[in-house]
Amino acid sequence: MAWEPTPLEEQRLSKLARLEEAGIPPYPLRVERTHTTAEAITAFADSAEVMATICGRLVSMRDMGKTVFAHVEDGHGRIQFFLRREEIGEESHRIFKKLLDLGDFVQASGSLFQTRTGETSLRVKEWKLLSKAVSPLPVVKEQEVDGEIVRYSAFADVEERFRQRYADLAVNPEVREVFRTRARLISALRRFFDDYDFLEVETPILQPLYGGAAARPFTTYHNQLKQDLYLRISFELYLKRLLVGGIERVYEIGRDFRNEGVSYKHNPEFTQLEFYAAYWDYNDVAEFTEQMIAYAAQEVLGTQTITYQGHEIDLSPPWQRLSLRDGIKKYTGLDYMDYPDGPSLAAAIREMGGQAPVGASWGQLIDGLLGDYVEPNLIQPTFVMQYPRDISPLAKRLPNDPLHVERFEYFIAGLEMGNAFTELNDPIDQQQRFEDLQQLYSKEDDELNPIDEDYLRAMRYGMPPNGGFGTGVDRLAMLFSDKSTIREVLLFPHLRERGA
Repeated sequence: MAWEPTPLEEQRLSKLARLEEAGIPPYPLRVERTHTTAEAITAFADSAEVMATICGRLVSMRDMGKTVFAHVEDGHGRIQFFLRREEIGEESHRIFKKLLDLGDFVQASGSLFQTRTGETSLRVKEWKLLSKAVSPLPVVKEQEVDGEIVRYSAFADVEERFRQRYADLAVNPEVREVFRTRARLISALRRFFDDYDFLEVETPILQPLYGGAAARPFTTYHNQLKQDLYLRISFELYLKRLLVGGIERVYEIGRDFRNEGVSYKHNPEFTQLEFYAAYWDYNDVAEFTEQMIAYAAQEVLGTQTITYQGHEIDLSPPWQRLSLRDGIKKYTGLDYMDYPDGPSLAAAIREMGGQAPVGASWGQLIDGLLGDYVEPNLIQPTFVMQYPRDISPLAKRLPNDPLHVERFEYFIAGLEMGNAFTELNDPIDQQQRFEDLQQLYSKEDDELNPIDEDYLRAMRYGMPPNGGFGTGVDRLAMLFSDKSTIREVLLFPHLRERGA
């Protein structure tokens, strides 16, 4: 739909035209900046005589006749501009007051001083416009509640915050801080892996086969190769190929894509961290995981005790370890080992009032019990260990137990955060597991992976014993920034079309 200016935008367009008539370019080619707002304030604290040129967005303006007080904001903070007609000239003073608007980017040069209220300010000698904002930014309302200033969203429709993230970021500094926290989190994770001699790599996003997770892929087409390709749902099978090639510790942080529903903890594209380490098992991976998360919290937040949605959570090792069987018995009273197949377990679940989808396998029903009854209770960090073999085709069996494998998921604040295995490295067993899945699941099952013959070929060259792990970085960002929905920690979350 073509843009149709609102009355306010028409006013700003008129001001833009008048600026051009006055010989003031609204979008000049060059900028001169000597200090950020934070650097200027720090410099003034160290020296009483500081000259500075500062740039930023105009966020407030108070006209006092011959004097204008204005605040500008850059990526480092906020500072006040003090403009007097006698110092900048009558015409410059008039244009600043009459033709500039909140949201415009400006540059100003002058000397720093402190007002009678103690605020560090720039006494402006000259200024220039850097960018005229044609559309007014949403207005954020502030109100004092119990002695504290509370900011109210500028958007009546919360989804508009995500649709117009650029405006959301511009008017809400706390939103910008969420994404600084996210960036610091990723940096901390990389430092931790580097310290443990892991090699960071990049594996294909476009893949001829998809695998490594139970998920429906997005499909695309390569015109030149005349080939269907899939956006990856996991890094796993490519990263483990690298173990075969002699890279003993490997990790990747990047995007995965799953053609699944959208919820408070799901987005079709998301950031995943996966690592694989030769000669480790899932116990080694669990110990490494709790150290990694505790380290990241200390680096990013300065503490290993955090508050998430009202819960105080201690991330310091060691974390609780709980078998899947014991967890389900604890929160449901049901011992699933009393029901040796899918139909009998489904009947028991329905008898206790639970959900048991028709056709679900034994392992899928157990996983459903975990999600419905156990997961919401796992507030403190917990490893849930030992999962059914039929939903874990890439993990080694438990000793003397043909029904379970060495797998854990870890939970914090009632959220499933990640998944890990003692990885299967027997190519014959792996091929049989893949073939069993083809028989167990319907051919129409959207989450059934095709058999990856090249991965099996790689395994036949010899794969070292190894432990592997995957976690959603977005969920860690939710945890570290105390946000209850994944949309708050994604710059541009996927949304339905307007009106859909």
